[in-house]
Amino acid sequence: MKNYVIRRILLMIPVMIGISIIVFSLIHLMPGNPYAYLIESDARAEDVESMLQAIGYYDPLPVQYVKWVGGLMQGNLGYSIKFKEPIADMIGRRIGNTLMLSGVALILSILVAIPLGVISATRQYSIFDYVATIIAFIGLSIPAFFFALLLVKFFAIDLKLFPISGMETLASGFTGMKKFVDLVYHLALPVIVLSFIQMASFMRYTRTALLEVIQQDYIRTARAKGVSERVVVYKHALRNALIPVVTIISLSLGQLISGAVLTETIFVWPGMGTLIFQAVMNRDYPVIMDATMVLAFMILMANLFADIMYALVDPRIRYK
Repeated sequence: MKNYVIRRILLMIPVMIGISIIVFSLIHLMPGNPYAYLIESDARAEDVESMLQAIGYYDPLPVQYVKWVGGLMQGNLGYSIKFKEPIADMIGRRIGNTLMLSGVALILSILVAIPLGVISATRQYSIFDYVATIIAFIGLSIPAFFFALLLVKFFAIDLKLFPISGMETLASGFTGMKKFVDLVYHLALPVIVLSFIQMASFMRYTRTALLEVIQQDYIRTARAKGVSERVVVYKHALRNALIPVVTIISLSLGQLISGAVLTETIFVWPGMGTLIFQAVMNRDYPVIMDATMVLAFMILMANLFADIMYALVDPRIRYK
């Protein structure tokens, strides 16, 4: 396992290089001058040219790429064109918010999906099973942005039960428990959007895996020996059925992080998604490139975590 993890980490290096080349190339194919925000309207032409030369705007693209990657390797992410502050500070303030949103949504989806999947499998073709299946299909089919807009329309605008956007009530001055409650209050709608979509997928996988395990010979043998149905389901069947479910949950971490980008934008949640959206709208190329690379690294780490969890959950898996 140790050698496998080391090889996977080393393999991430060429993958990250490939992603960086693609991101850098696509960004620099966009027309126009992204440094227009730095130039005053009454600036002289020679001053403008001097500034662009100092920034390295006229350097060949390979030179610009090497400078950018060199800065990333040294931890120097550069400065934002629009906001005029270090990009590392901007990402540092927001990445925790994205991880919190994604983490809470993942935990909630697991806590709800697995019990529903078990009940749906043990009561196959019942009314509960049909209702759960319909809900799961809705969750798998509805786009995240549309579902988010529906929640905003009904619960924030019409019923006024939850705030429309943000992470805290402006000028509230809450501290302690009141601040925590206010955070949960703002966290509710975006978490529901992310967790509902993931919950639908996890529930269907749990139901399918448990139904398959229940048909195995050792389950029939346990029932023939007089073992109670509860012990058969929760001790023997569910433990084996959760092996593929854990794999799907681990692999969904990357999808959850990337899906949070759109959800954050709709709810104006101060995370990586909102940062990337603002950078795109303001043509802040350095922020777009750096934030995209951070998200790509997080997704690669999530995939590595999925492989490790697969081996830990299933003793039959051995990486050589």
